[in-house]
Amino acid sequence: MHPYTNQINIGRIATSKKEIIDILKAWLAVSAAFGIVLGGSLSNFYSNFIIAALTVGVGFLLHELGHKFAAQRYGCFAEFRSFDNMLILAIAMSFFGFVFAAPGAVMISGRINRKKNGIISAAGPLVNIALALAFLALALADPPKIFKLMSSYGFIINSWLALFNMMPFWLFDGSKIWKWNKFAYSVIAGTAVILVFGGNFAIR
Repeated sequence: MHPYTNQINIGRIATSKKEIIDILKAWLAVSAAFGIVLGGSLSNFYSNFIIAALTVGVGFLLHELGHKFAAQRYGCFAEFRSFDNMLILAIAMSFFGFVFAAPGAVMISGRINRKKNGIISAAGPLVNIALALAFLALALADPPKIFKLMSSYGFIINSWLALFNMMPFWLFDGSKIWKWNKFAYSVIAGTAVILVFGGNFAIR
């Protein structure tokens, strides 16, 4: 047991009440922020919130949980922690028509080498790529209008999240993947580029 949390096990997943609360807090705040940015009346906000929760919110949080699950497979302590000040900032900025979202991060401790760190880092963007492909498949299936909007928005957001996180410098996932395996970096980053600049034409 990690000294800073009282963990509980759900199947093979180790978590805690603190992590569950932080995940819900970040998911709701990010969804609210993007729901506001989508605009419209108060009644529109509720539908916008649901769309954002199932696309942006899911994309951000599953990205972080991808890191968590990969780290736990290597026997590391890994839990998501929300950045409360950044969540408040994201909501405040959304009233000005844009969002800078850094909802939180997975805190990892344990012995990991460059390869393991690279694989853990790759898990996040790969989750976004998988989500983008799932949303793209739904969009191309010619669903009803509301699902078409949701799938198109989910595809665009997750494609950009994957590409954004693959920047090969500073604390971005791409920096750690590049240091581990340049071929893996090229495949993941290349896929994200194709989705961002190619997939948009497919859903128009």
